Amino acid sequence: MCCIFCDIKNHIVPVNFLFENENFFVINDANPQTNGHCLIISKNHYEDIHDLPDFLGKELICIIKDQSNRLISEGLADGIKIIQNNGVSAGQTVKHFHVHIIPYLDTH
Repeated sequence: MCCIFCDIKNHIVPVNFLFENENFFVINDANPQTNGHCLIISKNHYEDIHDLPDFLGKELICIIKDQSNRLISEGLADGIKIIQNNGVSAGQTVKHFHVHIIPYLDTH
């Protein structure tokens, strides 16, 4: 199996880790929609939310909140969009569980 996120986790593909713990890591999106767009990625290879163990849910929510607060405190956002796609028809392009955090700033 060839998986870009597994290669990143295993340091085969070099990236800057914004956060890392036992179960997840956070990196900047390679093709960001906005400045600060980042991904929360499971360290274990779960294809989508249906494979993600329930016990990781609370930890994931805490990381989403922490990373969103980081983006706000760094002045990159006053609003946050959280996206998690499951299946090709829903726009999932990498079959490894991940969550997009997309920061937005009100420019008016």
